[in-house]
Amino acid sequence: MEYNTLPGTSIQVSKICLGTMTWGRQNNEQEGHDQMNYAVEHGINFFDTAELYPVPPRKEEQGETERIIGTWFKKTGKRKDIILASKIAGPAAFTQHIRTDKSYSKKTIDLAIEGNLKRLQTDYIDIYQLHWPERPTNFFGKRGYTYSRGDQWEDNISEVLDALSEHVKKGTIRFIGLSNETPWGMMRFLQEGVNERPRIRTIQNPYSLLNRTFETGNAEVCHRENVGLLAYSPLAFGVLSGKYRGGKLPENARLTLFPHYDRYSSINCAHAVEAYQKIADQAGISLTQLSLAFVNDRPFMTSNIIGATTLEQLKENIGSTAIMLSDDTLEAINKVHEQIPNPST
Repeated sequence: MEYNTLPGTSIQVSKICLGTMTWGRQNNEQEGHDQMNYAVEHGINFFDTAELYPVPPRKEEQGETERIIGTWFKKTGKRKDIILASKIAGPAAFTQHIRTDKSYSKKTIDLAIEGNLKRLQTDYIDIYQLHWPERPTNFFGKRGYTYSRGDQWEDNISEVLDALSEHVKKGTIRFIGLSNETPWGMMRFLQEGVNERPRIRTIQNPYSLLNRTFETGNAEVCHRENVGLLAYSPLAFGVLSGKYRGGKLPENARLTLFPHYDRYSSINCAHAVEAYQKIADQAGISLTQLSLAFVNDRPFMTSNIIGATTLEQLKENIGSTAIMLSDDTLEAINKVHEQIPNPST
C-alpha cells in the first residue's frame, strides 16, 4: 500500500480509503468486520463513514454503519491505528428521520458529533465533513448551477466554522473537510478559515472515468490552496466494473436492488463503458483496475474511497494500487473523454 500526506498535516493516509456505506443494509455486521480486518491486513489505515449511512438512507437503519465500525473498534482495539472520517448529514427530504432542524447550526453540529462518537465508540474523529452544502447548488449528479432570482440563502459559513472550531479545541474532531462542494463553496470556507478557525483539509466529491467534472474548477482550488480530494464513486455505482454491461442486472448488485440510483445508467455512459473496456483489454487489465488506477494517481488525489460488498471485490479494488497506467493508456482514456465527456447526469 502507498500513502499520501493529508494536506497541511503530518498524517499519512492510505491511497485507498475503505468506504462503508453498504454496511447495515447490503452487508451485515460480520461482513463489515471482515472487510475492515482484510483492509487493515493489506495496509489500509483510512475509513470513511457518515451519520446518514447506510445508503439508501432509511429510518430503520440510520447510524448502523457507524455502529458496526464502533463494535469493530471495541473488539479489535485498533482505533489508534485508523484515520477515521465521518460526516454530518445536510438538509434534504431524506434526512427528516435524523433531525427536524437540518441546518448546520451549532446545535445540530453538537448533536451530530455527539451521536457520531457514541455510535463509533470513540472520543474523537480525525476528519469531520459537511456531507453536502446547505445552500441550493449543484451536487448529487446535477450538472450545472441554475441561478434562481430571489435566492436569499444566508451565508453562515463563519458560524459553521466557529461551531466546528469548538470541537477541534475540545479534541472531539481533529480536522475538517467538505463534501459534494463547488469551487465557490471551497473558496468561501477557505476565506473564512483563518485565525483560530479550522482550515478545510479535504473535499469528498465524485470522481471517475464517467465523471471528471472535478477537474473544472475544484482541481485548481485543491492545487493552489493545498486541499486534497477524497474521491467517491470511482467505479460509478459499480458501472465501471463492467458487471452491468449489455443490460445485465446481477443478483444483489447495487443497481439491481436500487434502480433509482441511475446517475451512471444513461446510454452515453454505456457507450463510454464499452470504450473503456476496450482500453482495459488492450492494457491486459480489468475494467475495474483501469478505472481505479486512473483515479488513484491523479495529482489532486489524497485518497480513493472504494466500497465493496464482497471480499473478492475488495481484494481487486485494493490491488489497483499496484497498477501504473502507461502513457499510451492514459492517452486512449483522454481520447474517449474528449468524445464522451462526463456522460453521467
